[in-house]
Amino acid sequence: MDNSPTALFENYDEDFKQLLASLKSKLEGDVKQLKGEQRKAALKKVSEELDEAEEIVAQMEVELPSMPVSIRQTYQGRLATSKQGLEKVKKTLRDVRSENQRSELLSGPGGFPNPDDPYTDDPSAYSARTRLLQGTETLADGSRRLDNAHRIALETEDVGGEILRNLRGQREQIEHTRDTLVQADSSIDRAAGTLKKMIFKMYQQKFLSAAIIAVLVILILIVLYSKLFR
Repeated sequence: MDNSPTALFENYDEDFKQLLASLKSKLEGDVKQLKGEQRKAALKKVSEELDEAEEIVAQMEVELPSMPVSIRQTYQGRLATSKQGLEKVKKTLRDVRSENQRSELLSGPGGFPNPDDPYTDDPSAYSARTRLLQGTETLADGSRRLDNAHRIALETEDVGGEILRNLRGQREQIEHTRDTLVQADSSIDRAAGTLKKMIFKMYQQKFLSAAIIAVLVILILIVLYSKLFR
């Protein structure tokens, strides 16, 4: 299996495209056809898959720094396109949720008795308008909170991506240090072998010198003996 950064990016990109297509299909078709609790359950499922898509994009971003500089810009463009597609799906999900909340509010008890005359003096209509305004304000507040949560999630994603990039850089440094230590260990082994050979040759030369000296001494003694006792 190819674990190079480009191969991993391609795998993540393929998974992301399939997941994004599934999300679009659900938001534009399946979810709109459902109502009530089924629709809420479908929206919850879409939110979970959207979180999964965000994680895939984060993994794609992590692989970028390890790519060769010559191709990195191309993959950065593809990552930017993926992020844009993800943002569009998020916006669609927010719109669908807002529409769902408005539908539940308007379909509940106490809706406008006469939608053609929302300014009637009928007390029941006034009460309905009050509830509708309160519901709209609640919806707007919920949208603001959702936007804040989305902003915080993006900031957290950026921080997480930076941490992952730092960890990858530290891992590369550790691997480089390990390779350097292996090379140093190999050099030490070679140096030790060379030193042993030098020591062996030194002893060999000492032995040879001693042998030559001994032979010379013997020859001198023989010559002296022959001179003295003839």
